Amino acid sequence: MHIMIVGASRGLGRALVDGLLADGHAVIGVSRQQPADLPAGQGTQLQWIAADLAAPAEAVERIAREAPAALDAVIYNLGVWEEKAFSDDYAFLGDADDAIVDMVNTNITATILLLKRLVPRLLTSGKPQLILTGSTSGLRQSGRPEVTFSASKFALNGIADALREGFREQGLAVTALQLGYLNTYDGLAVPLADAAARGEGELIPVHDVVAVVRMLLSLSNASFVRELVMPALRDERF
Repeated sequence: MHIMIVGASRGLGRALVDGLLADGHAVIGVSRQQPADLPAGQGTQLQWIAADLAAPAEAVERIAREAPAALDAVIYNLGVWEEKAFSDDYAFLGDADDAIVDMVNTNITATILLLKRLVPRLLTSGKPQLILTGSTSGLRQSGRPEVTFSASKFALNGIADALREGFREQGLAVTALQLGYLNTYDGLAVPLADAAARGEGELIPVHDVVAVVRMLLSLSNASFVRELVMPALRDERF
């Protein structure tokens, strides 16, 4: 399969690149900069597109120029949050207006513009799939106070619903992954048991998310997972 991963340079995105490459897929990574430590010897199996989606129009045009004409799956893993998000120091009234606009541009505007260009390439596949990485912060009664990040992840659910209905007849499977707090410190090279121990049950190893994505990609074209909520076991909000 030819799989594009947007937001691929680190954390979950990088784990997806490493895992799907190991599975034999052709991977196209997209991030602000190309990582310096990409695996060697991948040949045509790995392509990287450097584009900063904080400037949506310019980035989208660059990705559209450099991306393959045909894709089987797109994993949209991009999302930025407030400077003091997920800490006791977060205060909505202290967020700068410019920072809010930049977040909306990166998390919503860029997503819509890029998917407008990528969906036609997905529809060339016999089994087109779009996986959007959302967040439990975008769910109703999430228990989180981050206004702009939560709003942008809530918007992602609307994007998923609309694309699902707009392209159902063309066979496009759209999955929203609502993820809780991730352990982004430990990549796939770290044993799963060690990665799961970090955070004492309050952090999800990226290994688990990669396993879920592998499952989604392995489904037949007769079924799909509409939405999957995946919090950490000890996340008391869920």
